[in-house]
Amino acid sequence: MDVTYEGTKRELVTDKGVLRYHEAGDGSPLLLLHGSGIGVSGWRNYRGNLDVFAKHFHCYVLEFPGFGVSDPVDGHPVLTAASSVTRFMDALGIESAAMIGNSMGGVVGTNVAMRHPERVDKLVAIGGIGPHIFSQNPSEGTRLLQDFADEPSRENLVRWLRCMVYDPAVITEERIEERWETAADPASHRTLAAMYGSKAFAAQQQAMAQSDAPPYWSMMHRVKCPTLLTWGLDDRQCPLDMAMMPLRLIPDAELHVFPNCGHWVMIEAKKAFERVTLEFLLREG
Repeated sequence: MDVTYEGTKRELVTDKGVLRYHEAGDGSPLLLLHGSGIGVSGWRNYRGNLDVFAKHFHCYVLEFPGFGVSDPVDGHPVLTAASSVTRFMDALGIESAAMIGNSMGGVVGTNVAMRHPERVDKLVAIGGIGPHIFSQNPSEGTRLLQDFADEPSRENLVRWLRCMVYDPAVITEERIEERWETAADPASHRTLAAMYGSKAFAAQQQAMAQSDAPPYWSMMHRVKCPTLLTWGLDDRQCPLDMAMMPLRLIPDAELHVFPNCGHWVMIEAKKAFERVTLEFLLREG
């Protein structure tokens, strides 16, 4: 194992390539797991929150393989992300940790909690987990991701970004340009296409229909740790009705809904999200 430092940036050399991450703070470990989407990264998901959480925890913002930051590995991006979490924890000697997961990161954290319950102390999901109950599937946001995966353009990027938030002012030119720059990375786009391209998406839906394996969300009763579900009331990527099943199935789950907020709760409802999440993470018992 080899670790190099530059500010909060770190590189962890493993037998399956380099995992990159940001590290800050002291205390018990807290892993911050990013979502999917166009030009996404852990740093872009959590850079505005890291300072607050680092006052209380030893924070690790992990960059999943294949999203243009950590080295890509073979396999479906959600599965390789989950395996990268345990690989990362093993390499750094982290026996267990609290986890915050945005969207896909919440699915990843949930899967780790189901398969390795001893590794997850507490779980915070920012949208993303659970099935559609009343809302259309695929959602508006997912359809826009398909449009970009099939036909990458700056216009399609902007349409998707504006779907992520309640307040369009959040989508600045700077945010658009940095996402567009990363989206041009071939490895990043291959990952996006593997998840959201129309052909790949159709193949995944067909495989799920033909499989005897239960969907991951139906097994959420196996999540043993206290779990906080956080959701934007106006989420058009993962609508609020998706929270119904995890709230019912996870034995120790609670839900907090943020008004006037879209999919990026940690960005659009930053202070409220940090306050609610810290209370949950620091709560005794």
